[in-house]
Amino acid sequence: MDLGAVRTFVAVAEAGQFQKAAADLSISQQAVSKRVAALERALGVRLFTRAPRGAELTIDGQAFLPHARELLRAAERASASVRPGHRPLRVDVIASRVAPSALMRDFHRAHPETDLDVVMLSDVDTAVAAIRSGAIDASFRAVAMPGHPLPEDIESVRVLDEPHQLLTGPAHALADARSVTLAELTGHRIWMPGLVPGTEWTAYYDDLVAEFGLTVEATGPNFGSDALLDTIADTPALATFTTARTRLVWPPDHDLRRIPVTDPTPVYPHSLLWHRDNPHPALPALRTHLAGTATDQDTDGTWVPSWVTPR
Repeated sequence: MDLGAVRTFVAVAEAGQFQKAAADLSISQQAVSKRVAALERALGVRLFTRAPRGAELTIDGQAFLPHARELLRAAERASASVRPGHRPLRVDVIASRVAPSALMRDFHRAHPETDLDVVMLSDVDTAVAAIRSGAIDASFRAVAMPGHPLPEDIESVRVLDEPHQLLTGPAHALADARSVTLAELTGHRIWMPGLVPGTEWTAYYDDLVAEFGLTVEATGPNFGSDALLDTIADTPALATFTTARTRLVWPPDHDLRRIPVTDPTPVYPHSLLWHRDNPHPALPALRTHLAGTATDQDTDGTWVPSWVTPR
């Protein structure tokens, strides 16, 4: 149904005259007549009769009027739901327990008036496609992977370098260490079943292994963080990497240990990605907030892959 014709019908019904409706809509009286006639043909009924005082609704016109008004209200609600400034800011945080989720919680506390939709996408290609299509407004990622540059219309800025920790069970050889160096990890089995080929975090750990001669294993199915923690707690020969702001919860009898990694400290580089033409008014506020809370980056004693763009 032509919403323009419906809007014209409502204008005539409220004005009581074709001429007055034309003035209200800033179109010609002839255009008003054509739109109403087209709507009548589409509905198969007459909506108005001519009268000395103007246009009067027929019985069918009276029956149609409340529905026509509701159609126009529904159209406005539909438009408002996606209009920048009226719909929530949609941001991909990768997963619920990782640092980007915490960054968005911090932003929400600082800007409670901003409506947010938080989503969790699997990899950088999926996230970039969603940004370019308008499905999301921004995403937290480690960019860009070797030989895999971002499209020219995607902007990015590093917002957090997150230090690594070694996670062990109580019987692991390094369980009582206050910190461990990367050199001390040589020969120890580090189990990370969530590493998926082609993702940015796998590219990161591939470079870490190549640089420092570590043994990172991604064997076996990934049953999630709970199963990983159970295995680390029960297997003295295995440890895993986590990051400082990743939230992990385990039973007290697991007695797991989070041990800082040093000399140098590997840091995972979180960046915010967005489309350069995105008009959402809350997006600049998010970038400003993250710039104000960004950690020092590329400092002495830390390590990131050479392909990570400096801030």
